[in-house]
This record gives sequence, C-alpha cells and structure tokens, in this order.
Amino acid sequence: MARAAGATMLILGPTVLLLGRAPIQCGETPESELRLDETPGDALWQLAQRFEAEHDEAAARQTMRFLVERYPSSRWARLARESLADAGQSVAHDGGGR
Repeated sequence: MARAAGATMLILGPTVLLLGRAPIQCGETPESELRLDETPGDALWQLAQRFEAEHDEAAARQTMRFLVERYPSSRWARLARESLADAGQSVAHDGGGR
C-alpha cells in the first residue's frame, strides 16, 4: 500500500508542480474600445485627432499628411485627405498602401 502511494505521489508531484506554475487566466473580458489589432493608420488618425483637440493644427496636419502618404489604403486616409483639403492642403494619392 505504501509503495502504491509513493508511486502515485511520484506521478502526481511533478504534475501538480507544473500546473501550479501555469499562467493565471483573467476572468474579465477586454474592453471593446481597446482593439488588439490596431493598425498604423488607426494610431496616426488618433494622434492627429489628439493634436487637433490640443489646438496644435500644424502637428495634426503633418500627421494626416504622413497618414495619407504612407498608408493611402487605410480606412482613415479618405477622412485625412478631406480634412487636409478643408484646410487648403492637398496630398497626392498614389493608390498604393502598406
């Protein structure tokens, strides 16, 4: 009997140790506004919006120009292009994208 108990502990011991070191999973669901797949275009648009909120129009326009030139197929490129046009600035659109 003692031998069987010893064999069981020999098998269960490492298993318990391994499971004891497994990462703890969070029970909460991530907030919907925190996207895990943010693109560079998303980040640049948000940055331009922040600059506008801080009344730094030059930085906002420069960020939008970079967005349109570097990521013209981004979902925000059209809005950035329109915003630049409203400000009297234009950016060439080459139809490419990253």
